[in-house]
Amino acid sequence: MTPPQITARDGDAALELRDVTKRFGSAVALDDVSLRVRPKTVHALVGENGAGKTTLMRIAFGLIRPDAGDVFAAGSMRPITSATDAIDAGIGMVHQHFSNVPALTVAENVALGGRGRFDRRGAAARVDEIGERTGLHLEPHARVDSLSVGAQQRLEIVKALAREARILILDEPTAVLAPVEAEDLLRWLRAFADEGHAVVLITHKLAEALAVADDVTVLRHGRVVLDAHAADLTPRGLAAALLGDELVATPPAPGVRAGNIVAAVRRATVSDERGVTVVRDADLEVHGGEIVGLAGVEGAGQKELLRLFASRTRADRGEVHVPASVGFVPEDRQRDALVLDFTLGENIALRGAGARRGLARRSEFDTLTQTLIRDFDVRGGDANGTARTLSGGNQQKLILARELDDSPSLLVAENPTRGLDIRAAQAVHDRLRAVARSGAAVLLYSSDLDEVLQLATRVFVVHAGRVRECPLDRDAVGRAMLGVA
Repeated sequence: MTPPQITARDGDAALELRDVTKRFGSAVALDDVSLRVRPKTVHALVGENGAGKTTLMRIAFGLIRPDAGDVFAAGSMRPITSATDAIDAGIGMVHQHFSNVPALTVAENVALGGRGRFDRRGAAARVDEIGERTGLHLEPHARVDSLSVGAQQRLEIVKALAREARILILDEPTAVLAPVEAEDLLRWLRAFADEGHAVVLITHKLAEALAVADDVTVLRHGRVVLDAHAADLTPRGLAAALLGDELVATPPAPGVRAGNIVAAVRRATVSDERGVTVVRDADLEVHGGEIVGLAGVEGAGQKELLRLFASRTRADRGEVHVPASVGFVPEDRQRDALVLDFTLGENIALRGAGARRGLARRSEFDTLTQTLIRDFDVRGGDANGTARTLSGGNQQKLILARELDDSPSLLVAENPTRGLDIRAAQAVHDRLRAVARSGAAVLLYSSDLDEVLQLATRVFVVHAGRVRECPLDRDAVGRAMLGVA
């Protein structure tokens, strides 16, 4: 029997969630939340990690059932109880943590969940067509496990578009994109909305929200604390709504006196997993007491260079000198840094596990974990809780706690604030600066160029496998990233 259609109040909305409440045990994730997304608009959904943004959108996409409240799509009540229902209603969701199948190709991932017999040629043509239309180009026959993180993010968007989404929900879509890629994506989202569709953009970047959005909703502790037109907001006012108080600005870093060389590569050439040379004859020295920033568009070779310093890969030729103790923060914390179903104590024990011998005493690691939880302000868990239960920001703080526990001489950090809110990102920034002040060296890459320039004492650009130093100037670095003299 077809359920009755109930007209949404206050005129047609592309998407409306009304009076939504959701509890997980005794914790209230969403408390009487309403959200109305107008047609032809980009609606920014902003809030700290754990504020309820992703939970609210997972309800809109049918992945979670609310305890109370209604969901409207395209102006009428729809019984959205599954992702299939949401897709049929024209809703597509691009998740922050990828849902791709690594062993399958791009085209096969796009075809997953479709109807009828799999048409390899047709699926590849669909990928190419979307790429031509949106600029989100992908090689249809490439295996997903060979793609960069940025390319995997593009694949998530292409999958949603392949299902003819008219209402597109994106959870931190620019977190892993280079500035030029992010700008291109935001322009496309603006055009997508202007064509008559709607976009919900979950973002921690306040400037991004104000630049592209028509409307902004702020969640704090599971409740709506601000719902306004973007044109009526300022960055300071938006930050105050998000945090509940004025954001305390981090003071500029004092002038850093570089110490001895801690790590260096000279004339180093490195190949990627496919055997393709991606770094050529690189020279780079990192001194104690400094933060050296790396910038580059996705796939330029910076990942391989970072992992060379972190001793996670080998050089084809050239000299590599790194200290015995190196901390490493990979960009995909859930795939490369944590075992989500291990306890926090077990994840802490992973540090140096390959080098230890003998019996590991669980009680000792649990005691150490509780100390690190306190010292690094890891909230929402204890030594015996699983890493999966922590928010993204607290997962990142746990990783930093583990990697800094033995005071490494060098810390290598890839996109260390990816997907984090303002407060969590500021905590990570403070830790990185503290590492440098202690006399250790930090090698940092971020897809957010402004973050690199904010933290770095020197900056190097990787372009087409070549590495060169640039002045701390956004325009100069941006041109170098594109290979423009």
